[in-house]
Amino acid sequence: MDAEASEEPSTARLLAGDTHAVVERYESMIYGIAVTHTACRGDADDVYQEVFLTYHRRCPAFNDEEHRKAWLITTALHCARRVRHSSWRMRVVPLSPSHVETGTASAADDFTLATDEQNVLFRALRSLPDSQRSVLYLFYFEDLPVARIADLLGVEPGTVRVRLSRGRAQMRDKLLGGLWDE
Repeated sequence: MDAEASEEPSTARLLAGDTHAVVERYESMIYGIAVTHTACRGDADDVYQEVFLTYHRRCPAFNDEEHRKAWLITTALHCARRVRHSSWRMRVVPLSPSHVETGTASAADDFTLATDEQNVLFRALRSLPDSQRSVLYLFYFEDLPVARIADLLGVEPGTVRVRLSRGRAQMRDKLLGGLWDE
């Protein structure tokens, strides 16, 4: 009974559009999108903040909770794409000699997860093209159906299925020979 009583105010605040309740509910989803679509943790933090700041400033009206979630996902993808493809980011040269030789961003390598398997999966996912990365993330991490992903991305469901298939194949190729060698 106490659990139900504690959830009711949160749900009521969420339905009322309380920014704090929205951030609490969707923070991991937005940060996950930001981290998988940007070059480093700092950029992911910027995207995360920009999404919720935009939400707070605009106070958009939504038909239901799925509409709010779709708006947040779309906004996060747009913000991450804008950060990643900004002209400033394209012209920045890393200062560390080791990163110049390998061609990687200096801040991207400092992001680690709990296990080696998670790190290998994360690096493989980040190496995919944006369109495949978005579809795989939304399908596997956010458990969205193909039709919903198609609506969010503004593409046909068949396009989502093709991107899923190609993304899975590329992930398989990248992971074979590593920790999951057959």
